[in-house]
Amino acid sequence: MDILWLLVPLSVLIALGIGIVFVWSARSGQFDDLEGPAHRMMMDDDRAPLKAPERDGTDG
Repeated sequence: MDILWLLVPLSVLIALGIGIVFVWSARSGQFDDLEGPAHRMMMDDDRAPLKAPERDGTDG
């Protein structure tokens, strides 16, 4: 039972730390756009390959 004197305050401190990190991340905009990266991954925005230079038919 003596271990409860250590575990209860420790668990309260951990919960408080998790709450502080959550509030900080919510205020700093970490949860603003959750769907944007998923949609951006599916967009086909590859650039067209460069065309090879045309040759004039003469060598050298």
